[in-house]
Amino acid sequence: MKTFKSFIVAFLMLVVAPASFAQTAKAKGASEQFQMKTSAVCDMCKARLEKAMAYEKGVQEANLDVPSKVLTVTYRPDKTNSDALRAAVQRTGYDADDKPADARAYNRLPDCCKKTNNVHTDAH
Repeated sequence: MKTFKSFIVAFLMLVVAPASFAQTAKAKGASEQFQMKTSAVCDMCKARLEKAMAYEKGVQEANLDVPSKVLTVTYRPDKTNSDALRAAVQRTGYDADDKPADARAYNRLPDCCKKTNNVHTDAH
């Protein structure tokens, strides 16, 4: 009877453990979306931000909607978080929600990409 119980326990471990591991692995690799308001103003800003976010660890996709200035980032939460994503946007020279842009990065932006530039054209 003792060997039968051992057999049942071993069988359950073989059947249940891989199933729970698969669920953990799936949850671990799941992505989330995060949106933040930026100070981006044009298509050059869009290209610059989306490219910069592509280099951030854990970012799977980034898309800036220029008219609303909202950057949507799809990322892996086991690799990065919203604070790190905001910091990446700031390092690129743009405001991220209520966090101001890094001053040196902002100063390196083309004039048309600066938020203080009231006159803007899409002819870049």
